Amino acid sequence: MLETIQILDTTKAAYKAGKKILEIYHTDFQVEEKADASPLTLADRKSHEIIVEHLSRGYPSIPILSEEGLHLPYEERKKWNTLWIVDPLDGTKEFVNRNGQFTVNIALVQQQKPVLGVIYVPVKDVMYYSNHLGAFKVNQYSTHQFTSEQDLLAVSVKISVGHEGTYKVVASRSHLSPETEAFVEKLKNEYGEIELISAGSSLKFCLVAEGKANVYPRFAPTMEWDTAAGQAIVEAAGGAVIDSETKQPLQYNKEQLTNSWFIVR
Repeated sequence: MLETIQILDTTKAAYKAGKKILEIYHTDFQVEEKADASPLTLADRKSHEIIVEHLSRGYPSIPILSEEGLHLPYEERKKWNTLWIVDPLDGTKEFVNRNGQFTVNIALVQQQKPVLGVIYVPVKDVMYYSNHLGAFKVNQYSTHQFTSEQDLLAVSVKISVGHEGTYKVVASRSHLSPETEAFVEKLKNEYGEIELISAGSSLKFCLVAEGKANVYPRFAPTMEWDTAAGQAIVEAAGGAVIDSETKQPLQYNKEQLTNSWFIVR
């Protein structure tokens, strides 16, 4: 199945969604509140519609699990060996606060493992993606004319984990828990000087994947759509996203869509 997925097509879906998000970002948009008290905007809904329409047209046999979509019961979902996991607007709080640190996330999951990931950063016009060739970054995605996978690869920079110099820890801009602070203190004992980088949304995965940070500890709640694309990219870049309980990589399309705490490095 993975061989039939066009990474260019998937990046285009993320780009189209991101373009619509930016249109709304520059307006006086309204903010609603979901049942869990998290914010919801028109941008979340429009991005969801664009991605679902694009993926459904290109890959009608692959079901889609999106944060803003209908979440079917596990009895139905457990039959899905392959699925898309989508966060149409990761970092809605960052969007509402207008700090630019939000992303569009699309992942392909097979047998509970993310095997392809796309993360688009609309404000910076930067596209991260991964496939069987590795993990890549494209700056100024919108300025290129892509007609083939080769066109995309030609302007892509391969990225990999590994950072020299001061040990850098990337943490959530809005979720720095006491457990995270304790983890950072342990690292200080081990490495001495520590630099703490604050970032929103799945940008934290990207910073580790491209070697700009050593580790991203997450000891606070996340959902599968928050992490699937980031995990695919980090793993393709030579890193790992490890469940702090099982010490194994995070798994997807579980009965409970909430993730365990995890460490990215």
